[in-house]
Amino acid sequence: MRIRKARLSDTVIIADYNARLAWETERRRLNRPRVRRGVRAMLKDKTKGIYFVAEEKGVTAGQLLITFEWSDWRNGNFWWIQSVYVAAAFRERGVFRSLYAHVYKLAKSRRDVCGLRLYVDDDNTRAQKAYLRLGMKESHYKFFEIDFVLK
Repeated sequence: MRIRKARLSDTVIIADYNARLAWETERRRLNRPRVRRGVRAMLKDKTKGIYFVAEEKGVTAGQLLITFEWSDWRNGNFWWIQSVYVAAAFRERGVFRSLYAHVYKLAKSRRDVCGLRLYVDDDNTRAQKAYLRLGMKESHYKFFEIDFVLK
């Protein structure tokens, strides 16, 4: 399996995986043209974040997005893991573990990164177990939002 930074040519598959992720995790149908525009904007502007894709024999098996949150307490960035998706045919084959290991190694090699964070749905116990197996710990923070776009 090969992990690489996503390219603009990956826009369609990443947007498709994001739409599948929203449906599978939240039963939410996304506006696909909006998602494609959002992915394209991300891929064109590295200050927004970085997508990584896992490929097996030229097929995109999965993806992971990193966005950035500055911590003044730590004088560094947390890398937020988002938009994690593994195609059904590749699940239980170490795709997420490979993506995570790649990002973890990159983050540890940089002096400006103070840690990794992610959020997960309360009901997604399978993912929570996977994160714990990778050495992540549950935080004491709760997540709040006001969403102006998705209803």
